[in-house]
Amino acid sequence: MANVSVAAEWLLLYNRYYRKPELYPMRWKHVDLSRNKVACASFGGPIAVIRDDSKIVQLYAESALRKLRIFNSAGALIAETVWKHPGGRLIGMSWTDDQTLICLVQDGTVFRYNIHAELLEPNISMGKECFEQNVVDCVFWGNGLVCITDANQLFCVSDFKNPQPYKLSDSGLEDLPLCVAVIEPQYVMSGNVEVLMGVSEGGLVVVEEDSVQRVEQVGGEVLGPLQKMAVSGDGKWLAAFTHDGQLLVMPTDFSEIKFSCNCESALPPEQMAWCGMDSVVLYWDDMLLMVGPIGEPVRYLYDEPVVLIPECDGVRILSNTSMEFLQRVPDSTVSIFKIGSTSAAALLYDALDHFDRRSAKADENLRLIRSSLPEAVEACIDAAGHEFDVTRQRTLLRAASYGQAFCSHFQRDRIQEMCKTLRVLNAVHNPDVGIPLSIKQYKLLTSSVLVGRLINAHQHLLALRISEYLGMNQEVVIMHWACSKITASLAIPDTALLEMLLDKLQLCKGISYAAVAAHADKNGRRKLAAMLIEHEPRPSKQVPLLLSIGEEDTALMKATESGDTDLVYLVLFHIWQKRLPLEFFGMIQAKPLARDLFITYSRCYKHEFLKDFFLSTGQLQEVAFLLWKESWELGKNPMASKGSPLHGPRIKLIEKAHGLFAETKEHNFESKAAEEHAKLLRIQHELEVTTKQPIFVDSSISDTIRTCIVLGNHRAAMKVRTEFKVSEKRWYWLKVFALATIRDWDALEKFSKEKRPPIGYRPFVEACVDADEKGEALKYIPKLADPRERAEAYARIGMAKEAADAASQAKDGELLGRLKLTFSQNAAASSIFDTLRDRLGVS
Repeated sequence: MANVSVAAEWLLLYNRYYRKPELYPMRWKHVDLSRNKVACASFGGPIAVIRDDSKIVQLYAESALRKLRIFNSAGALIAETVWKHPGGRLIGMSWTDDQTLICLVQDGTVFRYNIHAELLEPNISMGKECFEQNVVDCVFWGNGLVCITDANQLFCVSDFKNPQPYKLSDSGLEDLPLCVAVIEPQYVMSGNVEVLMGVSEGGLVVVEEDSVQRVEQVGGEVLGPLQKMAVSGDGKWLAAFTHDGQLLVMPTDFSEIKFSCNCESALPPEQMAWCGMDSVVLYWDDMLLMVGPIGEPVRYLYDEPVVLIPECDGVRILSNTSMEFLQRVPDSTVSIFKIGSTSAAALLYDALDHFDRRSAKADENLRLIRSSLPEAVEACIDAAGHEFDVTRQRTLLRAASYGQAFCSHFQRDRIQEMCKTLRVLNAVHNPDVGIPLSIKQYKLLTSSVLVGRLINAHQHLLALRISEYLGMNQEVVIMHWACSKITASLAIPDTALLEMLLDKLQLCKGISYAAVAAHADKNGRRKLAAMLIEHEPRPSKQVPLLLSIGEEDTALMKATESGDTDLVYLVLFHIWQKRLPLEFFGMIQAKPLARDLFITYSRCYKHEFLKDFFLSTGQLQEVAFLLWKESWELGKNPMASKGSPLHGPRIKLIEKAHGLFAETKEHNFESKAAEEHAKLLRIQHELEVTTKQPIFVDSSISDTIRTCIVLGNHRAAMKVRTEFKVSEKRWYWLKVFALATIRDWDALEKFSKEKRPPIGYRPFVEACVDADEKGEALKYIPKLADPRERAEAYARIGMAKEAADAASQAKDGELLGRLKLTFSQNAAASSIFDTLRDRLGVS
């Protein structure tokens, strides 16, 4: 009998059954759809209602002010607001995929509202031409809009997430179209929206962004004027109502007319929509007509106005008193509940009934279907998923569970998965929530989007429970709840509100307290934000927010504790811009990491500021080092040559450094070095001026003396020697090699005879040998006191016999060995050294 009562509600369209269960009796009061503009969101979304200003209606006890009211699908009021926008008549409104309400007015302005009737800024203008010409009609889809002006111009917004209005091609029509429909960009090969317009001359005009196409024939048949059009959900089919009462269904490439049906009325329907992909529903003011490809249409009579809401698997029907869902009955449900059905699933369902009544017929039914029992179980599970009635869901799942007990090869978690899905669907079906999703819609929408919609509707507890039940991340739910709680709790003290927030925030590990704190700060609750941010474990999130709420000291402390140099620099640069220098210096002086990073950065880019810091902290030697470095940097300037006046500032910088070093007891060496450096630079600068050769500055004292001697300026060389107290030995070394460099051998000989050289004659020999002047070297080799040095000197100029004589005086076997190796290519010389070694008796 249960099967009979279920199937009795169905209507047959050719060989397919359809049902129209009531989802909700509407909770609203005094709402007449005929007096209002209505926008219903797909996937069981909210309903927006506003009084239609294009109609003359009688006002009863209501205010003359128009109100935009938003209800859930059960008619429970979510929010309302007074409509007080300029711009003329409201042309149309619709919900986007993310449940933003789009309202288009006559001057082309688009107003956007969220589900709580809060206006979203900024408003969008469809352009100057729309403002001047006035919008007369519009068509919405998913996230887009096409509007038509009084001059038959088309303007489009393809995606309200990035609203960029643009003009479509000129249709060339003189009169306004009879009807308009769109094929969404995702179903068009070009990726652009296609606008289909029915014209009074007959046929269609297809308009894209850069093309216009006229369609007058489809499959060899001439199209008459089209009064109403609807595009299927997959963009592949077009249903069109003609001027003579025919319903035509054709592919959107207009290759053929798939079927036609006489609707017995030339009056165009008020609404037309696809019922899934199987049939088309047309509505006149008292009748709903459902047309399929084959068979007689099905009629439903109504004594009140309705609104058709297309869904992927049917069409929802909204009236003043109820919300219904017209859909094709699923095959699994038909197999079980069809009158007279003998399918395995029907017998399994019947077996459960016998089992409950303790009848042996239950076992008999199971024996009949044993070979097809898995398919019967699967059909019962599938049918349960498509039911809205909880009792019937439970019975079907019990039947599946009963049959599964006798199946050895069935996926055991299939029933568990369906139970999970149905618990979620039943929870959101509740009239207080009002989201009547079918299982197909739920799978297409996905659980994460559903949770997001619950969050936006402020159904946080349900969203949290569903997230927990399905094993999803709960952080998004708790975060949104916390932010909403802060916004709605202006009267609650910060301390009490903090306790409430922490109680819930602690449920989710790793949640971002910083984001909640940022929201609190945005709402003017800076103290609450500061308390919340203390609980944020990630410094990278914590520190930037502390800076934004003015807690610089705490931000610096947290950044240095983290050891993250990037964070420390972030705080330093922020404070640097906001505070006075002395205050800034005081802050970083107590924090070694921050101080060291500041110093490192300033050494490269901010010398003057760093000098101020060192002066404020009494580190005079550091200022001196900076001045000294600046003098070197100045010396790298290409202009600092040829006696450039830039050398003057360099000297002054070094002198300042000398003065600062002198004030500290620990830096006597640096003070003396700076003093002498300045003195040397001054002398070198004078030398460059007098010689007009830029070769002195930044050379050493030794190089300066050597250069002076090479240039023949012995007086200047002597002056440098005297000024810097160059030792006599060093002076001799420098002069010997300088004279050898310019090959002034007479001067070198004269210099060697002034007095006995304190460095000996070896440097004289080396200088001559290096200059490849063996004859000059012979003047000084005999004067070498050490016979070893004489032997080696003779060997260097290739005089083997003299080297051997000198070596014999030294009586050094090792020296003789080395000398023999030196003359290894000379057999005569080698024999001399062998003879000498034998004579001396050394091995």
